[in-house]
Amino acid sequence: MQEQQNGLFDIRGRVVIVTGAGAGLGKAYCLELARLGARVACADIDGKAANSCADELTAAGWEATGARCDVADAASVDGMVRHVVDRFGTVDALINNAALMSTLPRGPWHSITEADWDRVMAVNTRGLFLCCRAVYPHMKRRGGGKIVNISSNRVFDGTPNRLHYTTSKAGVIGFTRALAREVGDDNICVNAVTPGFTASDTQVASTDPGYAARMEALNERKALKRTQLPADLVGTVVFLVSPASDFITGQTLNVDGGFVMH
Repeated sequence: MQEQQNGLFDIRGRVVIVTGAGAGLGKAYCLELARLGARVACADIDGKAANSCADELTAAGWEATGARCDVADAASVDGMVRHVVDRFGTVDALINNAALMSTLPRGPWHSITEADWDRVMAVNTRGLFLCCRAVYPHMKRRGGGKIVNISSNRVFDGTPNRLHYTTSKAGVIGFTRALAREVGDDNICVNAVTPGFTASDTQVASTDPGYAARMEALNERKALKRTQLPADLVGTVVFLVSPASDFITGQTLNVDGGFVMH
């Protein structure tokens, strides 16, 4: 029985690309995936941060590689995937984590410029499309794969003051459902995760003086009344990469301590 359970969640040897891996939640995903035996590609627009993440994993005795990647640029994405395939031979899973959020100013919707709107959409929605398109031939060739798209619980709550971000993350859910239909015949599972507000290092570093009070107010609205941490999300991501989720696709898993019920 124990061997069967381990088999369901066994990701040893799987090649997993994580975008936005240089810091924050992306780095947390990389650390746990590598600890469990996956071969991890740490991709980030900050190439130095991507390589630093990979170096940290290899120093611990795990298999990893780093690659600079601007997910909004097709040539950059294609080059990153070629690097991963040259290094590891294939791609088993993709975690579409890269997004613009913590650096975006809060403000009313009518204060958002066209340039800022387009920049958020380029990273948060076009980036998913380009990364999925780049890995698809490799997943199809190997007979299947896993794609995990990181959305946000804001789409259920209608959180104000970052309308471009919330809109882009709602798009992630529609993208996930439609793509799951299109690649099901290729045995590729596509799912989304909607985290709540998470106290990652990048999020905390970019917060304003009212952060503590805001977090306390958010926590009081949860069923589990505490601050969400990166560690609260990694299990869901690992599950969606593992064989345990092989018959789950087109779904959205909400992980926010019961802030919203989905």
